[in-house]
Amino acid sequence: MAMESAARVMNGTWGDIWEDGNPIAEVSAFQVKVTKNFDTLNFCRQMAEDRKLTGVKITGSMTLHKVYSRGSDDIEAALAGHDLRKTLVGKLADPDAFGAERVAVYGVSYDEQTVMDWEAAKTGSVTIPFQATGIEYLDKVEAGR
Repeated sequence: MAMESAARVMNGTWGDIWEDGNPIAEVSAFQVKVTKNFDTLNFCRQMAEDRKLTGVKITGSMTLHKVYSRGSDDIEAALAGHDLRKTLVGKLADPDAFGAERVAVYGVSYDEQTVMDWEAAKTGSVTIPFQATGIEYLDKVEAGR
């Protein structure tokens, strides 16, 4: 299928994130990845290695403009020995695209939180990496819609 127009390429300016149902207005970037884990298998009379899917690892990150002490609940919980788990929903809805994509990310555990990081004459931002236990496509963009 040929590309109809460059206008159909989705632009991150139209992205949104919600954490446990609450919008994160200060978001500037969001990424979620699924990495497949494999065991290598060798068979008699076959020179090429094969592999068996044994699991997946879900990781991601979000970058936020520094507006307030977001993440302090996670830090305080960790200091008390608790691993808070969150649900994130990411949406990308460029008005020129073939539709909107929404993905829920479940069991989100933030790997680290930046408590403070600033420099004179620079706007502040923090990147928060995470791991998760599940994803679900809530809305998909189909080609040619």
